Amino acid sequence: MGVSVRSLFSSRVMQPSARDELLAYTLTRGDSEFIHQHAVDALAASDIEGSKAIQVFFGLAGLYLFLERGNSGRKVQAAHAFMSQIQKVWPVFDRPLGIAGVSVEYVLGFPAGEARDAAVLRWCRAVWEMWGAEREGARRETDRLLEGWLGPGDQETER
Repeated sequence: MGVSVRSLFSSRVMQPSARDELLAYTLTRGDSEFIHQHAVDALAASDIEGSKAIQVFFGLAGLYLFLERGNSGRKVQAAHAFMSQIQKVWPVFDRPLGIAGVSVEYVLGFPAGEARDAAVLRWCRAVWEMWGAEREGARRETDRLLEGWLGPGDQETER
């Protein structure tokens, strides 16, 4: 496919209209997975120029919860809300040296529907992979903050 791959580190590189188009698309999907949250997290973890620590952390935490822990977008959204209530100072991560191999423009190159949704997933994976060694700190901090949390759909188990 002849779609260019560009860095997502600066809003000067990513056209706001592409970002807005993608977010509007994911928001209107109405899917049970709530893919919109995954797109928001990928944006927060990729377009970090001028971002606050909470934005970058929540982006990384959301991608971790989705890609490695298998959480839906709704559950990730609830985890963000929970974490925001218990902590006010957020970790700062070293900026990745590389770039994601997938961009918003790449995702928008696919027709709306399953093909574009699959491209959103590839984009999320590429952004998560881009963070390299910093992912371990995001995992640790997310797990620490969510220890013992019962999110939507979780039930206490008998011990």
